[in-house]
Amino acid sequence: METVPLTSLARAGGCAAKYAAARLESVLAGLVPADAEDLLVGLDPADDAAVYRLDDERALVFTVDFFPPLVDDPRTFGAIAATNALNDVFAMGGVPFLALSVAAFPEELPTEVLGDVLAGADERVRAAGAILAGGHTIRDAEPKYGLAVVGMVHPDAVWPKAGARAGDVLFLTKPLGTGIVLQAQRDGAAPPGALDSAVASMVELNRAAADALRPFEPNAVTDVTGFGLLGHTYELASRSGVRVVIDAESLPALQGALELAQHGVRTGADRRNREFAGPHIESSADAAREALAYDPQTAGGLLITLPAERGAVLEATFASAGLFVARIGNVQAGSGVVLQ
Repeated sequence: METVPLTSLARAGGCAAKYAAARLESVLAGLVPADAEDLLVGLDPADDAAVYRLDDERALVFTVDFFPPLVDDPRTFGAIAATNALNDVFAMGGVPFLALSVAAFPEELPTEVLGDVLAGADERVRAAGAILAGGHTIRDAEPKYGLAVVGMVHPDAVWPKAGARAGDVLFLTKPLGTGIVLQAQRDGAAPPGALDSAVASMVELNRAAADALRPFEPNAVTDVTGFGLLGHTYELASRSGVRVVIDAESLPALQGALELAQHGVRTGADRRNREFAGPHIESSADAAREALAYDPQTAGGLLITLPAERGAVLEATFASAGLFVARIGNVQAGSGVVLQ
């Protein structure tokens, strides 16, 4: 089988290909939210997934997410794309149970390539406890893949972006830097091991982190993806009506990511994320850590706020389960985001 580097067919890969947040905000502002009592989460405000109440005990969580290749190996691409979509359900406090493929591929690509993409996705869907039950594929010059995912959550246990409260502490469950590392890989400048570290992070489901978090009843949760840590933190802060203060020195970085940022490696989405969130950010951080905070993430970790008195127990719980978590800041009265 002739091998074709998938990234050579994409203009931008992974969540770095997301539509600019500022433009999306403008587009969505013109849509009138559906007037439905049982639509618990929709466009007003938008969140990581839609949530629709079926009855007093059950609500559906529904999301769709897809993007162009960010790595050349088709099986790995499928696994990353699936993880990214499934994580939206975990970010709402839900558990996925059904997924459908959303695929676009050039006819010139060997069918084995699409088969490998689907195999990588299916493995991650199974690991999430769900079933890949079909999908839809069209012809396109630029490959794209992702999932539409349906999950379930109790109507009273939905994790919104809009629930952060003054006095909360802020946690992150994965290191940052996937965009920077992938850009360096495309430029031939990634240090040894950096890509492997980034891929390992991007195929890690947020299932275990969500399971460990659930007993703590967090006030606000979102996952960090294409708008970067600062973009998603700004969404959380503005929708919650609070001020979030982030300690730049505490930001966890993937292997090689901070050093690459210090050498000026940036993605195109870095600029778009700054245009969206920058006017609302007060930053006194050095340029490299600021770049890490604006960097678009693919299949990033959960960003969590919960009352400060539960913070130490959460850290101990994650540590005992062998799960990564970093305390990166706190929530105060006010507005905006501070990176200090």
